[in-house]
Amino acid sequence: MISKDIGIDLGTANVLIHVKGRGVVLDEPSVVAIENESKRVLAVGEEARRMVGRTPGNIIAIRPLRDGVIADFEITEAMLKYFIDRVGGRKWYSHPRILICAPTNITSVEQKAIREAAERCGAKEVFLEEEPKAAAIGAGMDIFQPSGNMVVDIGGGTTDVAVLSMGDVVTASSIKIAGDKFDSAIMKYIKNKYKLLIGERTSEDIKVNIGTVYPYGREEEMDIRGRDMVSGLPLTVTINSTEIREALWEPVSSIVAAAKSVLERTPPELSADIIDRGVILTGGGAMLNGLDELMAEELKVPVLIADDPMHCVVKGTGIMLDNLDKVAKKKL
Repeated sequence: MISKDIGIDLGTANVLIHVKGRGVVLDEPSVVAIENESKRVLAVGEEARRMVGRTPGNIIAIRPLRDGVIADFEITEAMLKYFIDRVGGRKWYSHPRILICAPTNITSVEQKAIREAAERCGAKEVFLEEEPKAAAIGAGMDIFQPSGNMVVDIGGGTTDVAVLSMGDVVTASSIKIAGDKFDSAIMKYIKNKYKLLIGERTSEDIKVNIGTVYPYGREEEMDIRGRDMVSGLPLTVTINSTEIREALWEPVSSIVAAAKSVLERTPPELSADIIDRGVILTGGGAMLNGLDELMAEELKVPVLIADDPMHCVVKGTGIMLDNLDKVAKKKL
């Protein structure tokens, strides 16, 4: 049995795993389907995600991570064990070292919960690293030089904004507004305007297919189906991009405000570097149409979307695994 290093991006929406020497080996939704009475796990990941909103009463599909932290410890542990086993973690490797990424402002209690979940999955050592740091490294930024780099990592549960220099976070902010809040804002808007109830899956489809946040962004329409709150019967309505921009205005404004507050607290020398280099957007939320243009306009600095924004954090963990002894000072 060989000991192997594993990097995990434990996200609210997706779990991604990087095994040293093999690259990214898993990218699955953070969803677990369990039987209500016995709490027996029936499905994990993509298979469980397909069940969201479509299960009989005795089966529930749970997302054990909320707002970037563990909301249900036992289910998170079962999910991690399942994923680590699936990539051969416990069969092939004895007691791997595990590097897990977490939001910048989680409490010591939340850190302890993450560590315990990983230890129960057979980890020999657990390292915790800040998500924006991993995202910046994964996006190809050289954060180890004495110059300012700014990253905005918009995940499912949290948005992490950080300015990094000399390999560490200089100023940062983490807010519990990200992809999930975009989805719920769309659901709420459609409920209020059309008296139509839609589910999380439909809301996400709307966001991806016709969503925009920039006034001169895309102009598209989409037919959506849901349940009419008045008659209780299925109903189809047509919505457009302008409406979705209106629906998303509040959560997006909060992300822009968080980025502004980090810039305002950044030392002037580093601010000058950020004007030259621009701000990098990572995470699934970076792909929201028009967000880069809106932020560039609001922050008065160039804003660029990273290549493959969804995988920046997990790629960053992979690079950190290669330098684990040097990088992971933050052993828990």
